[in-house]
Amino acid sequence: MKILSLRAFLTKAKPIQNPPVSFWAILCLIMIITCLSACSKKDDAVVETTGDYYLRAKVGGKAINFYKVNFQGGGNDNRFEHIVIGGHETSYPASGPVSPSLDFEIWKIGGNITPGTYATPAENMIARYAIQKSDGTLIYNTSYGDDVFTVKIEAISKTGIKGTFSGTVRNLAGEAISITDGTFNLPYETIINP
Repeated sequence: MKILSLRAFLTKAKPIQNPPVSFWAILCLIMIITCLSACSKKDDAVVETTGDYYLRAKVGGKAINFYKVNFQGGGNDNRFEHIVIGGHETSYPASGPVSPSLDFEIWKIGGNITPGTYATPAENMIARYAIQKSDGTLIYNTSYGDDVFTVKIEAISKTGIKGTFSGTVRNLAGEAISITDGTFNLPYETIINP
C-alpha cells in the first residue's frame, strides 16, 4: 500500500477558486436558521396584558389595584396541588425601591384545589404582605398568629382563576394589617399590569 505524503496530496488537490453563487446562498440560509433556532422562546411565554383581569383589595383601609399580578400553580395529573397569587401596589421601576406586595398561596399536596373556601390557620395556606425598607423587608403574614385569612375560589382552571379574599396579617412585633374587599380575576401564568 502506497502512502501519499501531505505535500503530494496538496499538489494534487485542486481548491475551488470561485464557488458558485448557490453555495453562498445556502451558507447564508444555514447561518440564519441556526441563529433563529438558538433564540430562546422562554421570554415569549410571559405576556403582560390588561383588560378584565385584576387583583384588588383594601390594605389597612386603602383601596389598591395591584400591578405585576400573576397566578401560578400546578401539580400532578393536571391537578392544582399548589397555587400562588400575588402582585405589587405600584408598577415599580426597573431600578429603585420595590413597592409593597401582597400574595397568598394554597397547597394541597396529593389533592386538588377546586372551587371552594380556604382559610387560615386550618388550611395549608399562607398570606403575606411585604413592605420593602432600606434596612430589609417588613413582612406581615398569617404564620405569626392565629389570624384568619379567607380565600373563596369561584372558578379555577388552566385558563384562570376568580374569587375573593379577606383577613388579617401580622408582623413579628404583633402589629396587624387588615385586608378587606379582596377580589381577583386572573389568567393562568400571565402577568397583569393594569
